[in-house]
Amino acid sequence: MLSARDVWFRYHRRGPWVLSGAGIEVAPGEVVGLRGPSGCGKTTLGAVLGGLVRPGRGSVEVAGVPVAAGRGARPVQVVLQHPERAMNPRWRVRDVLAEAGPAPAPEDAGLVDPGWLDRFPHEISGGELQRVNLARALRTRPAFLVADEISSSLDALTQALLWRRVLDEVAERATGVVVVSHDQPLLDRVADRVVELDRAAPAG
Repeated sequence: MLSARDVWFRYHRRGPWVLSGAGIEVAPGEVVGLRGPSGCGKTTLGAVLGGLVRPGRGSVEVAGVPVAAGRGARPVQVVLQHPERAMNPRWRVRDVLAEAGPAPAPEDAGLVDPGWLDRFPHEISGGELQRVNLARALRTRPAFLVADEISSSLDALTQALLWRRVLDEVAERATGVVVVSHDQPLLDRVADRVVELDRAAPAG
């Protein structure tokens, strides 16, 4: 179980709280949508869940073990909307993937074209880069995945490919997934249930 309880977070010591008492629970193999108005802290909560930032108060645990902020492979992997911000622009795609796990990796299947491996991130399209980004996260074989607007602004074919691969991961490995999205039709298709961040209560 991925469990976040009474999470508070602010970016500056004297700044406003972006999250105030937020919480979410996700079971293995469950897909939970995270919805809310712009600026409510959905992306921030995703970063907290993944250990990318440390909450000011509250707890985040996987199977009762605290998720620590820091370097290295984490049980919760976060895939962001803008993959170029998550990669070293001086590394070739091969090196970006190798950071997460050895090659060849079955997680790359259907996502990574071998012809991209010797290219730099700026030499492939945004949709292709997002496919690399997802493959990198899956190479670590995470217990949970946070997918933060991963298909926004992508063509329909790439969107379908990304979500098919995510749902395959759920079916094959019982990976739990948090889907951060404004796209209600998408949440209707992929999520088992939806949490409204501003209300911190299940929706519908």
